[in-house]
Amino acid sequence: MALPWKTLDRFTDGNETLELRQRGAKDFLITLGSQVLMNSMAQRSEMALGTMGCRGLEHHADPRVLVGGLGMGCTLRAVLDALPETAEVVVAELNPRIVEWCRGPLAPLTDGAVSDPRVTVSVGDVAALIGGTACGTGEKPFDAIIIDLYRGPHPKTDKTNDPFYGTGAIANARKALKPGGTFAVWGETFDEAFLKRMIKGGFKATCERPGKGGYRHAVFLGKKAG
Repeated sequence: MALPWKTLDRFTDGNETLELRQRGAKDFLITLGSQVLMNSMAQRSEMALGTMGCRGLEHHADPRVLVGGLGMGCTLRAVLDALPETAEVVVAELNPRIVEWCRGPLAPLTDGAVSDPRVTVSVGDVAALIGGTACGTGEKPFDAIIIDLYRGPHPKTDKTNDPFYGTGAIANARKALKPGGTFAVWGETFDEAFLKRMIKGGFKATCERPGKGGYRHAVFLGKKAG
C-alpha cells in the first residue's frame, strides 16, 4: 500500500500555489496548482541534460557553467558530477523558496548539490543574466549554458520574442558562450522549430531523447563554433 503524500511547504506564486510533497526518504513532488511539475522518481532526462551539457569539460582546467532553473537540484547534481573540482557553476533560480527547499528537505536527494563549494546561486531571471553576459555587463562568458525550466520549447513558443527559446534568446545564449561552448535545453517533447532556430542562430545542433521506450523527454544540444 502506497504511503500518503505529506505536504512539507507551500507558497503562492502569482495566482497559483506551489507545494513540496514527500512520501518516502527520496520520493518528492513539486506541484503547481493541480499540475505535477517535478517528480524525484522521474529525473532521467534532467540528469541526462546536465551530463550532456557538460560533455568534454571534465578535463577542462576551470570550466564555467550556467544552470538556468534549479527545480529539485537533480540537473545541478549531474552537472557537478561531470565537472572537475576547479569548476565554477552559477545557478539562476527565480524563486528563493525553491533554493530553500534544495538546501533543506531536498538536500539528501542530491547530496547537497546547492551547498557544493563550486556553486553560486543567483536569485533572479536567467534570461536577464544571459542577456547581461551577452552584452558584456554581467557574468563572464560560460563554457556551457544549461536551461532546465518546467516549460520547455513547444510549437506555440513565440519564435521571435520568447525570453528563453526565441531567436533573440538563442542569439544571446550564443554571445554569452565561449568559443566551442554548449547550449543545452530541456524540452518536454521534441520541437523541430526550436531545433531549426538553434541551427539558424549559429549552433551545430542536435536533439537527444534519453532512455528507451515509453514517453521520452528531449535534450537539445547546440555547439558554438570554436
